[in-house]
Amino acid sequence: MNIHGLLLGAGAFLCIGIFHPLVIKAEYYCGIRAWWGFLVIGCLAATGSLFVENMYLSIFLGIFAFSAFWGIGEVIKQEQRVLKGWFPENPKRHDYYERKRQELKQQRS
Repeated sequence: MNIHGLLLGAGAFLCIGIFHPLVIKAEYYCGIRAWWGFLVIGCLAATGSLFVENMYLSIFLGIFAFSAFWGIGEVIKQEQRVLKGWFPENPKRHDYYERKRQELKQQRS
C-alpha cells in the first residue's frame, strides 16, 4: 500500500483548516493590511521548503506556503464579505467600514 497521497492530502486539509479561520480573524483584528503577514509567512515557509531535507516536511511547508499566499487574496475578499454583512465587523473599526461602504455607494452611482 502507498500512503504518501493520503499523508499529503491530510497535510493540505490541515493547512486549509488552519488558514480559513486565520483569514477571518486576521481581517477582524487587522483589516486588509494583514496581507503582509500572510506574505511573510508564505515566503518563510517556501524558503524552508527549499532547505529541509525531509521530503514530507518539505512538501508540507510548500503546501503551507501556498496556503499562506492564498490567504492574501482571501483577507481582501473577507473585507468585502464583512462589508456585505456576511461576517461580523470589528466594532473598533466601525468608522473604517462605514467609509468603505460610502465609497462603494459612490462608485455604484
